[in-house]
Formats: sequence, C-alpha cells, structure tokens
Amino acid sequence: MNAGMNWKEHGRKIPKENLDRFIPNRSAMDFDFAHHALTEALIEARDGQKKEARELSPSKEAYRKRLAETLGLNRTRILAFRNKPQPPLHSHYHSASLHQQPLKPRRRRIPQSCSRVLDAPNILDDFYLNLLDWGSRNVLAIALGHTLCLWDASTGSVSEFVTIEEDQGPITSISWAPDGSHVALGLNNSQVQLWDSSSIRKIRTLNGVHHSRVGSLAWNNHILTTGGMDGKIVNNDVRIRSHVVGTYRGHTGEICGLKWSGSGMQLASGGNDNVVHVWDLSSASSRWLHRLEEHTSAVKALAWCPFQSNLLATGGGGTDGAIKFWNTHTGACLNSVDTGSQVCALLWSKNDRELLSSHGFSQNHLALWKYPSLVKMAELTGHTSRVLYMTQSPDGSTVASAAGDESLRFWDVFGMPETAKKPVQKAAHEPFSRVPRIR
Repeated sequence: MNAGMNWKEHGRKIPKENLDRFIPNRSAMDFDFAHHALTEALIEARDGQKKEARELSPSKEAYRKRLAETLGLNRTRILAFRNKPQPPLHSHYHSASLHQQPLKPRRRRIPQSCSRVLDAPNILDDFYLNLLDWGSRNVLAIALGHTLCLWDASTGSVSEFVTIEEDQGPITSISWAPDGSHVALGLNNSQVQLWDSSSIRKIRTLNGVHHSRVGSLAWNNHILTTGGMDGKIVNNDVRIRSHVVGTYRGHTGEICGLKWSGSGMQLASGGNDNVVHVWDLSSASSRWLHRLEEHTSAVKALAWCPFQSNLLATGGGGTDGAIKFWNTHTGACLNSVDTGSQVCALLWSKNDRELLSSHGFSQNHLALWKYPSLVKMAELTGHTSRVLYMTQSPDGSTVASAAGDESLRFWDVFGMPETAKKPVQKAAHEPFSRVPRIR
C-alpha cells in the first residue's frame, strides 16, 4: 500500500499547496541571545517579587534601555528565516549620496526688457490688419503703409522690398509662404499679390477673390487662404490658373484672423462679428465644423497649440479682453482667463507650455501665461500704444512686436530647449516649382 493510500484511509486530505515549512536559518541566528530570551521569562517569574520590591529611578531606567539598545538586547524575535542584510560600505561616494539633495527644477529667467528696438514709421494703427510676419528663412517682413520692408535676422540688414502703387495700397496683410522665399501681400483694393523675395519680382496677382480689402492671409502648403472685409474666406491653389478651390461663408463681419492647424486639416477664423469658426478641410461641405460665439468683441488673436493638436486659443478685442481655450474636436470651451485689456495677438511657445499675449487698451503690454494653470509669469512693457502685431522667430526663441507707437521691438521671452539638437535640414516645399512663372 503506497503513501497516498495511507493518507486516504485515515480520512486526511492531501493539500494541493506547497507542503514545505519554514526552516530557520541557523547562520542568521544568535543562539546566545535566543537562550537568554527563552530563559528570561522563567527568571523574572521566579524573582518577580524581588523586582517589584526594587523600583528603578527614571535615570536608571533610561540607562538600562540605552544599554540594552547598545548591546542588542531589545530584540523580540528569536528565529530568523533569512540572512541579515550586509552592512553598507562606508565609502566617500556612499556617504555623499546619502546627503545629496534632490534636484530642483531649473527656473528660467525671463528678460523684462526688449533686446532690440527698430523704428516702424507709417505702420497702420488698425486692429483688423495683419502687418508682421517672420519667415522660415529668418527674414522678418513688416508693412509700413504702402511699403514692404525686410529685416534679415542673420545679418541685421534692413531693406525696402517693394512699394505698392497709391491706388492699390496700402498693404493690409502679409504672410510668408512655407518655403520662406515667397511672400503674399493683401491690398486695400482687394488684390492679393505673390512676390519672390530672391529676385524681388512679382510672380502673380490674384484678382476677383474679394470685393474689399484683404486683411488676413494664411498658408497651408500650396494653398493660400485669404480673408476679406466682405466676410468671405477663400482657398487659393497658387499652382493652377483657376486658383479658387474653396470658399467658406459664415461670418457677417470682416475677417481679421486666420490660422491653419499644425496638421493642416483645420482652419480657425475670427471676425468682426465676434465669432470664431473652425473649418474642416477634409469635409466635403463648406459649412463650419464649430461656431464659437462666447466672445463679446472682434476676434483677431488665434493660436493653435503646438503640443496638443486639438487645442485652440482665441483672444477677444475691445471690451472682451478674454483668452479662451477650445477643444476643436468637440467645440467645448476648456478654460478662460480675463486679461483686463484688448487682446491683439497670441503666440504659443515652441519649447515650453506657455502662451504669450499682446494687448491694446488700456495696458499696451505683453503678458506671458503658464498653461494650463494660466498663472501670469511676466509682463513685458515698453510700447506706449496698443501692441497690434506679433510674430515668432523660426527657432521659437524670439518674439517681435509692432505697435501703434511706430516701434518694432524684439523680446527673448521664449527660452531655447536645454538639449537643443540641430534640426535636419529638409528641402523646403516650393509652392511654384511645378508650374512656369505666371506673368
């Protein structure tokens, strides 16, 4: 009869669990202390009456406890089931690491004054226009009345690029193409002109797109989107002769802000009707995706978040003074902050979760906000009139602002990344590369 049958005959079940038991580790035990701990109870029971009669003073009791701790006699466990951990090495490195303080996050210093000031004579003090843009080739363009001026950030040189004829101007909007070589000009007479900055030559004029001045421009690869005082938004494919490929209608006032999302699939538009529209490029319909009506004044300031593709920031002018944050997937307003003054422009940092706003009446300054806490980190002062126009350098570190005080100021408000890597140079997309020059 085997062992398994013996278990069954006695009515005992064989447990399925592991039948091993804990076996004390003799090498980890102190037998002298174990013997002392086992016999101490018998000794105290036998001599209990003597100990009760002998009261210890507080000082002697404290001495007894300290002596027990020093000699290791205050332990209560007798058996040990694992080895004691090895004592730490008392090396210089170990002792230094024990006292090492946790690293505190580095606080970036935000310069409170501008790094450069240039004159901007004859710049139009008009909230609804867009007269400043910084191209991908590090050249800044600014419209001063009828004249377009260029400032090369690499060399610091300033040049007058072109002066528009009196009956066509003044220039009401400018925008660099993604290649950094071609610049689009919106004019007061409803025309849109395309210029080659390398050859200083006009290569095309878009006629019949609008019926009044063109105050907003935005590029999406080879598509140039234009917005006019007539309330129309038009997509123009600059590669083909019949350039109008789409028209959006929904605003009842002048279009004063246009911005394509980073993916190029959504367009945000702001108007003098206090409305923000979000348009979906992939939709077959020309109807808006979202209509946002929570602002109480004209909306010119629009900025898509670089680290969250569906986050749009908008700013209200006039008496509105609010910056609102929207989820463009759902159309929900996520947050809002009252700035206390007219919001003219918004720029996200490319390196940190920060947003810069420029303001008109009554503060005429720039404000830096932490996102998503919306804590104001800094106020940048220097302009004496409303700061209507703002643009960002290609590397994201410097911001240029232009105001009605006819000054152009540069602010090193956005810091460079700590581990900045040199970007791989990619061939810039040439929007006119596949077609012959158009006269």
